[in-house]
Amino acid sequence: MNTPILKVDNLVVKFPLGRKPIFGEGQYLTAVNDISFEVARGETLGIVGESGSGKTTTALAVAQLEKIHSGEIIFEGSTVGNFNKVELKQFRQDIQFIFQDPYSSLNPRLRAEDIVAEPLVSLRNLRKSEISDIIEELFESVGLRSEQRRLFPHQFSGGQRQRLGIARAISTQPKLVICDEPVSALDVAVQAQILNLLTDLQKKFDLTYLFISHDLGVIQHMCDNIAVMLNGEIVEYSDRINLFEAPQNEYTKNLLSAVPKLDLVKY
Repeated sequence: MNTPILKVDNLVVKFPLGRKPIFGEGQYLTAVNDISFEVARGETLGIVGESGSGKTTTALAVAQLEKIHSGEIIFEGSTVGNFNKVELKQFRQDIQFIFQDPYSSLNPRLRAEDIVAEPLVSLRNLRKSEISDIIEELFESVGLRSEQRRLFPHQFSGGQRQRLGIARAISTQPKLVICDEPVSALDVAVQAQILNLLTDLQKKFDLTYLFISHDLGVIQHMCDNIAVMLNGEIVEYSDRINLFEAPQNEYTKNLLSAVPKLDLVKY
């Protein structure tokens, strides 16, 4: 088995309800409740569940974009909570996000090449000529044309904007990419194109994915292992084949019964 690149132990995320009182702890909503999982290097772990199950909050906590109440995020054997500023900067280069809505996640005032260049400028010490060469390679890798570099986000289609978001995410040569519902805002034909692109890029750049989705068909196509979340907890955690052929939890069974029978071959 591959060595885990990411290990999450007993993660708890809570949100305060109203103002914190002067005395006492106050009231909290537990969004993620004592979950644990790991992602092997080069593989894809899917987190699936309905809206409000805690899957996106989990992803944000892993990326240190949401404060955790307790538990540990361990990346490449080191506890992220103990990182100093230099280590945290490297961590932010090593973990990148692909968001659900490509339009809202891209700065509408920047040209495409500047959007892709942003993380390169902030996280990697490179010359302008090096950045330009990297952008050219990234555009080619995600299926965008060189002449589209000077366009603004509104001049792209939805699928092209997601390709642009993917180019931005992989520009720092990350080790782990968190894909948060990356195709749910796209039509079915474009979804297939983006999923195939993500699969190709994973092989080309040796990427590891944490893949968030409510769509079991997408999860089945993309993932090696799957965690099913309900009300902030993982209710089932299994490899892909066993989860689809022999689910153990009633909630998982209900999720599977709500979708058409799927071909278990992973393309």
